[in-house]
Amino acid sequence: MGRPAPHPRSSVVPRFLPALTVAALAVALVGCAADSEPAPTDTSTPDARECTASGPVSDSVKVTGDIGTLPTVEFDAPLELDETQRTVVIEGDGEPTPYGSVVTVDYSFYNGTTGEAIESTNFTEGEQAVFVVDETKLLSGLLKTVECTPVGSRVTGVVPAADAFGDDGLEDYGISGGDSLVFVVDIVDAVTRAWGDPQEAPAGFPTVELDESGAPSVTIPDDFTLPTTSQSAVLIKGDGAEVAATDSVYIQYYGLDAETGEVFDQTWDGAPYGGSASGFITGFTNALVGQTVGSQFIVVIPPAEGYGEAGGDNTSQLAGKTLIFVVDVLAAVPTV
Repeated sequence: MGRPAPHPRSSVVPRFLPALTVAALAVALVGCAADSEPAPTDTSTPDARECTASGPVSDSVKVTGDIGTLPTVEFDAPLELDETQRTVVIEGDGEPTPYGSVVTVDYSFYNGTTGEAIESTNFTEGEQAVFVVDETKLLSGLLKTVECTPVGSRVTGVVPAADAFGDDGLEDYGISGGDSLVFVVDIVDAVTRAWGDPQEAPAGFPTVELDESGAPSVTIPDDFTLPTTSQSAVLIKGDGAEVAATDSVYIQYYGLDAETGEVFDQTWDGAPYGGSASGFITGFTNALVGQTVGSQFIVVIPPAEGYGEAGGDNTSQLAGKTLIFVVDVLAAVPTV
């Protein structure tokens, strides 16, 4: 197709790349999504979003190798197209990856214009990349590649510059303005809520009920006594790894005022939150670290371990308040 590629047409990732390098690229894949402000999308029904279709360009990319191993990828550069195309190479038997999920993937990443291999994860268990499938948190073309793809699948996405790094490119990774990209992605997992064995909360704790999506609602007992130190309880015990203080975590949370019951913040009406496990208020971090991935817990946090007492220079709207959080731990990624 078009002019001959200036580099060998068989694009194979030439080496296992350091985790730090892969993490740096992951930041780029996530960070560039913030440059756009997509219109709100109705995700209330399965048909609210359209799945990206295959096309002649994505079908032309030859991918060989078993899922879970570094693929061999061949295509005739330059690949030119106006819209992202998505071809499922090996179809898994899991559920389609939903919008708003936290997805765990292995991937290989190529410049579709030059034919050059750019990056790859190590295709090693526990060292995969983790992203939030959300328009404000992920490169558009990568989102279109993974969304709707069944868990357990290998999928190829060919992405025009408009859904990638646009006219600016990403020169540190050999991507010039206007370059197309090729992703080959193994969908390892996609989750939106906690999973595992239900646990009984201690007597006197607020009651948590879940709707069909897993979103919680909380009922506070009339005789509830505000604690002077943080109190937490596991509601669902997940079977994943323990969260370390140095991990990056991906969570759903629901926060409310323990005295009024007013909800002041939550992720269930948007997308899961990702950040450092040590980047929260003290009571939240202390309850989070040591939890297993897949778990849901409730924590009640007094001002001393939250936003402090009101008054003086403390102008936080949550100062002086005892807070309740219900938290689903969806993923934890080691950073050291």
